Amino acid sequence: MRKQNTLIIIIFLVVGTLVLASAITMLFFGEALAARFDVIGIRVATLFVAFSSFLSSMIFSLLILMHNKTVVKYNDDTNRRAELFREQQFASSNYSIIEFMDRMLIYPESTRYIDRLVVRKSMLFHMIEQSINEQDVLKKPEDFLFFSLKIPYRITEGKIVSSITFDRLKFERNGNTYEFITPKPEQTSRTFLLYNEHTKRNNVIINLIVKKDADFFNKASINLFSKIKISINITSILGVLVKGVSELYFTNPEQIEGDGSNTYKINSANFTLTEMPSIVKS
Repeated sequence: MRKQNTLIIIIFLVVGTLVLASAITMLFFGEALAARFDVIGIRVATLFVAFSSFLSSMIFSLLILMHNKTVVKYNDDTNRRAELFREQQFASSNYSIIEFMDRMLIYPESTRYIDRLVVRKSMLFHMIEQSINEQDVLKKPEDFLFFSLKIPYRITEGKIVSSITFDRLKFERNGNTYEFITPKPEQTSRTFLLYNEHTKRNNVIINLIVKKDADFFNKASINLFSKIKISINITSILGVLVKGVSELYFTNPEQIEGDGSNTYKINSANFTLTEMPSIVKS
């Protein structure tokens, strides 16, 4: 925009200089022109005046055009700022923040969902260990173990939760880290949101895939962990997204349940906001 204005000003100066020079020339040589061309000189002068009037009108129109462009740009910028402010105001009033609580469970995944994964070739509700190739899971699922992680939660602030997705999931045990990521081509791992009528608790469930020779979870023994760190995305029912990291500290189980699951009593859960609330664009 600034370059365009500079070019227009240069053109105006050049044309204006030529017109002024022509006018001064005619002023000094007016008598000679009148004696030589007589009536034609008058017509030339009239044509010159008409051209000058046209030029001045054109310059005035261009100045108005430049002004209108500036006003339009200013209005567009003002509208964008106002829209951004309205979105921020809406997002700050309609987000959701949750807190994990009560008892977390890790147990073998249902074979029904494993078969569905193989048939549909979709790991939308699964996370894989970082060293695993998702294509290997789809080709030879018998070489892997499937577990489910269920964590009760409550809404500590904001609106009803519409969806919860995980980006990363990290377990820590005796200095060792077991990290789970979203399998490609998915961007995030979706979770099941279930409400338990008996306990009156909301639960989030995500399925985990590990290699058969991995020591992440042994169904025949108690599996101890020191901490779990979850990169989580929470979307409210009004479409406001909150991104954060939740860290869970808990008491490890003392026995194995009858279905082979391990139950961990959550003592505390810390949620750290990593991005300000934003409206989900469809």
